[in-house]
Amino acid sequence: MPKVSTDTKQIDWLLNHGVENVYPSKDAVRARLRKGEKLRVYVGIDPTGPTLHLGHALQLQKLAEMQALGHEVIMLIGDFTAMIGDPTDKSSVRKQLSREEVLANCKLYKEQASHIISFTGPNAAELKFNSDWLAKMSFAEVVELASHFTVQQMVERDMFEKRITEGKPVHLHEFLYPLMQGYDSVAMDVDAEIGGNDQTFNMLAGRDLQKGLKNKDKIVIALKLLADPSGKKMGKTEGNIIAFTDSPEDAYGKVMSWSDPMIIPGFEICTQAPASEVHDIKTAIASGENPMVFKHQLAKRIVAWMFGEDAAESAAAQFSSVHQKGEKPEEIPEVRLKKSEILLVDALVESGLCESKSEARRQIEQGGVKVNDKVMKDVKTALELDEEPVLIQKGKRHFVRIRK
Repeated sequence: MPKVSTDTKQIDWLLNHGVENVYPSKDAVRARLRKGEKLRVYVGIDPTGPTLHLGHALQLQKLAEMQALGHEVIMLIGDFTAMIGDPTDKSSVRKQLSREEVLANCKLYKEQASHIISFTGPNAAELKFNSDWLAKMSFAEVVELASHFTVQQMVERDMFEKRITEGKPVHLHEFLYPLMQGYDSVAMDVDAEIGGNDQTFNMLAGRDLQKGLKNKDKIVIALKLLADPSGKKMGKTEGNIIAFTDSPEDAYGKVMSWSDPMIIPGFEICTQAPASEVHDIKTAIASGENPMVFKHQLAKRIVAWMFGEDAAESAAAQFSSVHQKGEKPEEIPEVRLKKSEILLVDALVESGLCESKSEARRQIEQGGVKVNDKVMKDVKTALELDEEPVLIQKGKRHFVRIRK
């Protein structure tokens, strides 16, 4: 097994870059890391969707930093906890998933995570599933576990307080979620957990259980979350996060669609840019330099990190071609529809350009849809289809050709 590194610069980067809080404290954790103590560290991911995204990548990057220092790292797939449903940040109960849905969702996770952490070599990351222990617990064991927490502790969670105030139900199984996630730490006997700061309550539940059941002082590293100017975090629920299943071109375009106030947080959280470089960018924007220049840099770095340098170069070139020169992309998907006439609203949905008819109507009314390069603002527009394809464009970067 590789020797644990105590490199001061690497440790300071680990504990500061993109980090919101460290428990019990940065100084205490720094001291443990500098002693060369080999730690067992994990990131837990509930498979509530079919792909990993930028938020997961940031957590895995911090895990990769631990792996580079020589520590033992684990990627835990919460296949059992996903069936319960994490109530974090939810104003209503989360839909519970079936076992089949959960397993289907996580099929690509290891392959996607391997872009960031290594599952091979002398210090290979482990892949674990929490159903291996949670599904085997007896009711007596669950009751004993619950005895370590109080109702008052659970009700203190922001989303529960808000729901109770608004007269919305809080289900008993939602109280069990932090118990289950907390028990993951005990079952794997870990020394540290890494996650987004929205997971702090759950991660500290694990810290409490490790202390109470094994007398271990578990480290918790809570990372900053990328949020829009309103404070809403980027995520799959909001539809504004970059997924590993996105094309590099779409990922580049998504970053370019971020508002200007997100440029600095983007560099701080999503890149390996040192603080001095981020400060220079912030100063340059404040002094009047065009933020678009730096947004391009940010988009290219994020795409290169997630998809590779070649993909980033290609995505940047296509974005410039489509958006700045007004050219169409070289490859435009084509969809065949078994009809001779179709409403534009329906065509937008059936071609995949819009997720719903209401979104399609809104795009048309706002002048965001072109048919054969002509803007269409009438939601009752009908298209005649034959063997000659009809080109539909939504916004600046989404194209499709439809034909009979």
